[in-house]
Amino acid sequence: MSHHNSPTEVSTSAPAPTTPATDPQQLPEITRFITTHDANGTAVFSSAFPDQVSRTTVPGALFTLAYATDTFPLDLNSDRDLTAYQHYLEHSPGLAISTGSVCRIVDIGPDVASAMHRTVSIDYGVVLEGEVELILDSGETRRLKRGDLAIQRGTNHAWKNATRTVDENGQERAGWARMLYVLLPILPLQVEGGEQLTESVDGMGVAKST
Repeated sequence: MSHHNSPTEVSTSAPAPTTPATDPQQLPEITRFITTHDANGTAVFSSAFPDQVSRTTVPGALFTLAYATDTFPLDLNSDRDLTAYQHYLEHSPGLAISTGSVCRIVDIGPDVASAMHRTVSIDYGVVLEGEVELILDSGETRRLKRGDLAIQRGTNHAWKNATRTVDENGQERAGWARMLYVLLPILPLQVEGGEQLTESVDGMGVAKST
């Protein structure tokens, strides 16, 4: 998640988070439920995937790919979407998917700031735990608290974990934050000057979007 007005505010290579298993600010395990239909058309819960979702480590954060699809409109027949999701669990799609959707939960380490980045997508970002700052390449910032959301319309931006907690000794310390993102693809975006904006994820520690 380079920031021309205050380049020191956002690091381009965020420090690795402390090990979640020993971190006293560890966030709760993520539980995700998927529904489907039985042979009679009755709604039931799918057993295709565990309810607990595994997390992967990227610089300064933990990523959870809660779900991902590869077509619009989505074809649920013969569980094609479940097959696509299994593929993306085995082969990371990057931040966005150019033909489908991504639902991702990101746990951001204490005081971590992402590199400035852009994806060719519209992103709905919701703060689930903690507080984060959304930083744009214009230098504008907004602080989001739990329950707040941001609509990211293909813009260059960074995220900084601004969470503060108080420990058992009454001392303030930095804490973890958790965000939920839903990313949907957009058509190539041109600004008024005619420049076409492309994906930029250098320094994020993730693969380019598929």
